[in-house]
Amino acid sequence: MSPTLITFALYLGGMLLIGVVASRQTKNLDDYILGGRSLGPVVTALAAGASDMSGWLLMGLPGALYAAGLIEGWIAIGLILGAWANWRFVAAPLRAYTEQANNALTLPDYFAARFPERSRALRVLAAMVILVFFAIYSASGIVAGARLFESIFDMPYATALWAGAAVTVLYTLLGGFLAVSWTDAVQATLMVLALIVTPVVVVSVGGGIDGSWATMAAAAPARVDAFGGLTLIGFISLMGWGLGYVGQPHILARFMAASSVAAIKPARRIGMTWMIVCLFGAMGCGFFGYAWLSAHPEAKAIVDANPERVFIVLAQQLFNPWIAGVLLSAILAAIMSTLSCQLLVCASALVEDFYKPFVRPKASAAELLWLGRAALLVVALVAIALAMAPDSRVLKLVSYAWAGFGAAFGPVVVLSLYWRRMTGAGALAGMVTGAVTVLLWGHYQVWGLYEMVPGVLLATLAIVLVSRLGDANHTHALFDRVWASLSTPAGTAGK
Repeated sequence: MSPTLITFALYLGGMLLIGVVASRQTKNLDDYILGGRSLGPVVTALAAGASDMSGWLLMGLPGALYAAGLIEGWIAIGLILGAWANWRFVAAPLRAYTEQANNALTLPDYFAARFPERSRALRVLAAMVILVFFAIYSASGIVAGARLFESIFDMPYATALWAGAAVTVLYTLLGGFLAVSWTDAVQATLMVLALIVTPVVVVSVGGGIDGSWATMAAAAPARVDAFGGLTLIGFISLMGWGLGYVGQPHILARFMAASSVAAIKPARRIGMTWMIVCLFGAMGCGFFGYAWLSAHPEAKAIVDANPERVFIVLAQQLFNPWIAGVLLSAILAAIMSTLSCQLLVCASALVEDFYKPFVRPKASAAELLWLGRAALLVVALVAIALAMAPDSRVLKLVSYAWAGFGAAFGPVVVLSLYWRRMTGAGALAGMVTGAVTVLLWGHYQVWGLYEMVPGVLLATLAIVLVSRLGDANHTHALFDRVWASLSTPAGTAGK
């Protein structure tokens, strides 16, 4: 048995063990969806980061830097700015709102409580948006897992697809939110270590920063110019990725599950530090990896065929099999951390936002818990079906789903937290406008502009215009109550 296979087996066994332990503390749907709002600052930060980055961090981003050079680094800058704004301006108010909104467990729950005059329509529409775009997002994680198993174990793509998804689905089925959050903390640690060690070794064997830079400048001068060929539309599109943070249900769920508003501030500092180190480490792997691979044509040919394999090839070529196994487990960690929470959010939407309010309002806690597990399995099978095409690319799938959530939910979340006059009709208009704009703009590729940007702008405009038309039945009670609580010393601690 190869060292890499042994390392993978030990890692996967550890994740399943966490799932079993967490299952013993999962007694009802509240525990299964939000872990009883018990996450401390460290777990909140690492879980938010790990659930955010996915296989995109170790495959999509390094692949983009390898293929195009520093110009793709603007994505990371946009993400850092967007993530900081999300932690700073959304996390604490959303944590307070969802607790006081009848203990809202999901985003649709929160929307329904914030705008009771449109609660049923908002709940259904938000759940539908979650199911559609998370099916695409989950498929990206399954594709990344398949690529990993395909590359390492020489499996056929179809077999690798099932192997990559099996363990993630199993531990999420067992332990729900606690299993996902605890494993996220472990996985985030593994990811940051891999993204510190790998670029450092790549740079050192490539002749240092100066030597690697000189190699790339001689071979492809455009790669070392962050502005070379960058148009205004291209710059806006790359930076526009940061707009998506405020609308991602799997990240917002981590804020909702924090033990208190006061836990948000230290979590923000930990989370942002982790994110910056990981993003620049991933960029270093792709960027400096090009210089090292230029001197190794056989390995370079593998990466040229699919740039998203650059981290995998570097780990296999530069480290002994045992260390390589640990580094490659970091890719699996990134994939599993995001896929698991996405599947959980989808299951939550089906059970909490469809089944419980419309089918069986008096369903028992045990019934809802087991139905949540069944719903998660169904969503996983749909995502696997979407990932079946062997030419699927991780970055393409992620960018589309990220834009969908950012445009459909982002403006609704931010304005609902801060604008007292926003109405349920405005929320509906914004959600529909954002989702439809992303679907149509992405299909027709208008001007080459990333669909997130027009989606967010048009959704915001729709919310403002429709809300200003007024709604005689709208109530501001929840808004006033939450901001009164946030003005207290305990509330301001989270800002």
